[in-house]
Amino acid sequence: VQLQASGGGLVQAGGSLRLSCAASARTFSSYTMAWFRQAPGKEREFVAAAISWRRDSTVYADSTKGRFTISRDNAKNAVYLQMNSLKPEDTAVYYCAADLYGSGRSSAADYNYWGHGTQVTVSS
Repeated sequence: VQLQASGGGLVQAGGSLRLSCAASARTFSSYTMAWFRQAPGKEREFVAAAISWRRDSTVYADSTKGRFTISRDNAKNAVYLQMNSLKPEDTAVYYCAADLYGSGRSSAADYNYWGHGTQVTVSS
């Protein structure tokens, strides 16, 4: 499975960005898809997940709940992250990840496939 994230950029605090991740998997609908982020000097952090085998089931980190929305389009082999009310502390490289029939866990070790990241910078 190959993943390609895009959509990052520079935005002011309070603004919005939408990240996209395109996947090459033939059975994309079988993969739980997630977003993680990593700020300089920090560990990779779970952001959100869209579970494959539970329709419309999503999981969010406490820090992003209510501001970020993950969605997937199985027909397009894509997953998205709509980020609203962005804060400077959201600044990080954002990665999409995939886990076959995963349960949407927050540990990076549970995801087998990773894309290259996309930089999100939120200015104050």
